[in-house]
Amino acid sequence: MLVVTAVDAEAEALRAVLADAAVVEAVGVGPAAAAAGTARLLARSDYRAVLSVGIAGGFPGRADVGGTVLATRTVAADLGAESPGGFLPIEELGFGSSTLETDPALFKALQAALPHAVTGDVLTLSTVTGTAETAARLAARFPQAVAEAMEGHGVATAAAGAGVPFAELRSISNPIGPRNRAAWRLADAFAALRAAAPALAQLP
Repeated sequence: MLVVTAVDAEAEALRAVLADAAVVEAVGVGPAAAAAGTARLLARSDYRAVLSVGIAGGFPGRADVGGTVLATRTVAADLGAESPGGFLPIEELGFGSSTLETDPALFKALQAALPHAVTGDVLTLSTVTGTAETAARLAARFPQAVAEAMEGHGVATAAAGAGVPFAELRSISNPIGPRNRAAWRLADAFAALRAAAPALAQLP
């Protein structure tokens, strides 16, 4: 199994538990780096599954800080075009789909191993939300979204291209909205990652 994170700190939080069960690699921040790094790793070896794992922002009222989230789908939320009437996703432009489904068998296994995890769409954004207005707009556009991060759709795209099952797991460090780095509870988010790691090690 290949577990992909954005940064080394996330990878290190998982390696001690997953050393014998998975390859854990940090591939960089953002969907482009995630897609390129995951594709490179998949080309080097055969993997039975790819998981995008790391810290994320949670939609208030949908995912609590310090909690764990499992993606039912990964959505490239800012992939599209602006228009006078609002944002146009690539579906409306006729350029394909911005949404990739989590592998059903992987999702079922993760949900069974982490029964308290919140489930829903996880958005992938190249620009992290930093205002109440953007948070409200995203919450309205994506009523099933529980979290946002920056890599999931890139990892999922690489996995789909290689024909490898994909899933995404996130721990929540902060509520989505006005940017306040001082209020982020990174210690709680890393603790949640470490707590979820044994479930990843038990995946079939």
